[in-house]
Amino acid sequence: MTSPAYVPGHGLLNGRTAVITAAAGAGIGGATARRFLEEGARILVSDAHTRRLKETEAALAAEFGADRVDSLPCDVTDETQVQALFDTAVRLHGRLDAVVNNAGLGGTAALVDMTDEQWTRVLDVTLNGTFRCTRAALRHFARTGNDGGVIVNNASVVGWRAQAGQAHYAAAKAGVMALTRCAAIEAAEYGVRVNAVSPSLAMHPHLVKVTSAELLADLTAREAFGRHAEPWEIANVIVFLASGYSSYMTGETVSVSSQHA
Repeated sequence: MTSPAYVPGHGLLNGRTAVITAAAGAGIGGATARRFLEEGARILVSDAHTRRLKETEAALAAEFGADRVDSLPCDVTDETQVQALFDTAVRLHGRLDAVVNNAGLGGTAALVDMTDEQWTRVLDVTLNGTFRCTRAALRHFARTGNDGGVIVNNASVVGWRAQAGQAHYAAAKAGVMALTRCAAIEAAEYGVRVNAVSPSLAMHPHLVKVTSAELLADLTAREAFGRHAEPWEIANVIVFLASGYSSYMTGETVSVSSQHA
């Protein structure tokens, strides 16, 4: 089955400002940045890769206008950098409406061979990084009383399903789901919603570099449509969760998947 036609913007995020982490590249973060701009938002994108981040900012600014795109390098394992990211968003735009926590780190290692460093690194980027950014966002929303603020976290179907060699990544993504549920209960006091997306297989160049062709073929075969998702198909659901169309949803993890096994 071929990929569907690209869906044009409908102004779902007009006038809103957003922070998107891990957005420098061709994956879900980069697709989300583009979709937010197409839907009318102003964005501050971040990434730990400074060169790619500046290239992403320049390309998006040339297409959508420099007044709608800014960037700031951020390593989500560093609390000082996380705080600077959110302070910058408010300083640039005077407000913050949406946060997309996309930063994550994968890898493949059998549990019996996995080192403490491998385990800790994946957990620190994927789960702890989401925690740090969620905490920073909620502190801002608590101060400003920004009723209608939204946080969208990127989880994974691996947080539900077993996959060999993915114990660290699965634990981190399951943690993101649990964090989303608990944060949503606390955020409701401020009128803020917290949800997550849970993709199965969204293909992008980095994934191809770090995953074997055999595994990708096996994962693709499990999808009901017989194909992987395009990153923008995941981004579309993130847009939905950031928009008023999901105004009564919080604490939910939405599976963006056609995987049947």
